[in-house]
Amino acid sequence: QVQLVESGGGLVQPGGSLRLSCVASGRPLSTYTMAWFRQGPGKEREFVGSINSSGDSTDYAESAKVRFTITRVNAKNTVYLQMRNLKREETAGYYCAARAGYSVANEGYDYWGEGTQVTVAA
Repeated sequence: QVQLVESGGGLVQPGGSLRLSCVASGRPLSTYTMAWFRQGPGKEREFVGSINSSGDSTDYAESAKVRFTITRVNAKNTVYLQMRNLKREETAGYYCAARAGYSVANEGYDYWGEGTQVTVAA
């Protein structure tokens, strides 16, 4: 079992930046692909991006490709989501997820955190 806890959410102005963190416990993250998803009010959950187990390959949703960056530090069992130039419509709960494996993936995640809220407003 892997337990995931996200942090770093909050209120940010449009155009601002925010970095989210996801700390894992229970098992070393080094053999898990990690991802971030988000779910806005009245919307379905959507894939934001993923990072492979070694941290040298990433995959992003089209909306996140230029402005978002996912990194990881396996020695700290932590994954990060750096977000820049945030837009109002990106207000959402942001969720960290893990799946056993080595390659990036946009589905099939077995473990989920409780999420951290990001609100983009003036």
